[in-house]
Amino acid sequence: MASLFLWTPANATPALVVDADSHQVLYQEDAGVPWYPASTTKLMTAFVVFEALRSGEVTLTTPVTMTRNATKQAFLESGLTFGRTMTLEDALFATITASANDVAVALAEVVASGETSFVRRMNEAAARIGLTGTHFTNPNGLFDRENYTTARDLAILGLEVDRMFPEYRRFFLASAVTIDGKEIKSNNLLLTRFSGTIGMKTGFLCASGRNIVGLATRNGRRVMVVILGATTERERNERSAQYLTHAFDGTLSPDAVLVDHLPNRTGVAPQDMRIRLCTDQSADYEASRNKLYPMGLAGQETYLRDHITGQVHPITTWANDNVTDVPTPTPRPS
Repeated sequence: MASLFLWTPANATPALVVDADSHQVLYQEDAGVPWYPASTTKLMTAFVVFEALRSGEVTLTTPVTMTRNATKQAFLESGLTFGRTMTLEDALFATITASANDVAVALAEVVASGETSFVRRMNEAAARIGLTGTHFTNPNGLFDRENYTTARDLAILGLEVDRMFPEYRRFFLASAVTIDGKEIKSNNLLLTRFSGTIGMKTGFLCASGRNIVGLATRNGRRVMVVILGATTERERNERSAQYLTHAFDGTLSPDAVLVDHLPNRTGVAPQDMRIRLCTDQSADYEASRNKLYPMGLAGQETYLRDHITGQVHPITTWANDNVTDVPTPTPRPS
């Protein structure tokens, strides 16, 4: 049965396991508590792009060029510079697999003629599919206090992406990309260590901890797992694999509640995990979490038992000599 924990700042790290076909909740902890989504935000970015592809606004060969605004994003691994260009298809792989914050913004600017209008589409889509505890302020998930969601909403978002756009499921299968020869691996270790994994997205900020929306299939059954606020990648990956294992072997029994009917806790601010994860207090906090979730530590059982050859998607960029170097306006002080 689904666990109904009392929400307190000390124990609130949301988790949710859902039967992807029936939408029945198999397990939940604080699934309606607001949280910073980090790069799981890019699931909605993909959703909006997929809608634009279906409507014919763009195609998979539409060029996506790195603008000055895109290259100013934080935490860049892509190595892309102003004016570098790729196809929209490759931009989706870079955004989803490599979690490239710069490419996510460039993609948004192409699809909606500007980041602001793209974010408006994100929030309109969120309302349309019933994400009652979610608000987006950017397409990449970089920290903003007004960019928040819940485990319940992320599960519904992931299920809708998979249900509505089966033709684009391949974008979530790659375990790495190469951008002009530089390899960037996905942080979703389930893709290469848990058989049956078919997506979807991870995310990390100091404020959010390590998040994941995962989808796996075995013996004709499909299960989604959402974990928010994990302390280490090991914890996130092992807990995800543990929940999926228990779901597939029948240890987790379906609840009478559908994920769509879980309530969100409106009016509660998301926790900020930075003190616990990114300061001199982090070692003690991590030690306490290791006691709670020892899976995968030396001498402990692991749920990541499989070894799967990953799919690597190659991306080649080119220079766009026609791009205009317009400085990004400096926002007014708040």
